[in-house]
Amino acid sequence: MAGQRGRDVLISIGDGEAPEAFLVVAGIRAKTISLTAGLVEATTAQSADGWREVIAHAGIKRAEVAGSGVFKDAQSDALLRAAYFGGATSRFELAIPDFGVLTGPFAITELTYGGEHEGEATFAIRLASAGVVIFEAAEG
Repeated sequence: MAGQRGRDVLISIGDGEAPEAFLVVAGIRAKTISLTAGLVEATTAQSADGWREVIAHAGIKRAEVAGSGVFKDAQSDALLRAAYFGGATSRFELAIPDFGVLTGPFAITELTYGGEHEGEATFAIRLASAGVVIFEAAEG
């Protein structure tokens, strides 16, 4: 796989309509998508040579997303604000080039606004999965 441009990683928020359309969260310059799965240990005194054993499919899976950038799009900004201040989960789509797309409900756990006196207004967002996240592999 050849190297990918970071700007091609997209974080989009659903509009809540049926069928749902996803809008790219405006102006995100830096983003991180973390997928983790917890383990449930089942090691006992009888475990072979003292090696750790785990129970398959028993741990908790989660996805966490962080991003920061500048506001450019009033529609996606309004959707983010409504989701945060309403305390609701929204459907997000996370596109990673040559890997695939993750789609599911996420809660906004942090929304930070800032800016320098002679610079643009900035924001940072943190998302935590709040239900089943579906993965669709990239074609090719």
